[in-house]
Amino acid sequence: MSGRYVGKWFYNKGIPFDAANSPYFPLMVNAIQRAGPRVKPSMVYELSGPILDEEVEEITKWIEEYKQSWPRTGITLMSDGWLNKVSKKEFLNFLAYSLKGTVFLSSKNVSGTKKDANFYVRLYDQIVEEVGDKHVVQFVTDNARACVSAGSKLMDKMKHLVWTPCAAHNIDLMLKEISEIKTVKETLKEARYIKEIVYL
Repeated sequence: MSGRYVGKWFYNKGIPFDAANSPYFPLMVNAIQRAGPRVKPSMVYELSGPILDEEVEEITKWIEEYKQSWPRTGITLMSDGWLNKVSKKEFLNFLAYSLKGTVFLSSKNVSGTKKDANFYVRLYDQIVEEVGDKHVVQFVTDNARACVSAGSKLMDKMKHLVWTPCAAHNIDLMLKEISEIKTVKETLKEARYIKEIVYL
């Protein structure tokens, strides 16, 4: 019966089902079981206030631990662009990868800006400076012409740094070109048609 109420909570708030795969989901259930029948559910003000503050503090300490390993291991900076389809705003996310793990650094709103090589050089310089240029050994970005040019300029400026194009973006570009081959294009068109019939 308890499973039904867990389900109702998921359905009522439109929570994605894969949220049940979170490692914290069974921990939450276990904590409720240990607290017993007198446990009170967390209120909105607690979730958005003191509980959130505790989580932010824990994550901040966790990130600081990661940063302490950077002088020994160095880091790879990664840049990933995305478009918010609702607001139509463009963002660039920056992450740092080391042997300890990956850390989200920041997100920059780049909507309405001219994205030429100079723009990327200034932005990449800023991010490298924020984390400490002596820690950065590699910078991974997508393959846009402006990014390639900016990566080259960055390597000229910082001799210890290597710019690398994103392998996933390379594969995306290759698959896009393959999909334009006449026989492949026709096959894909037929496959989409069959899919539409099957899902009617």
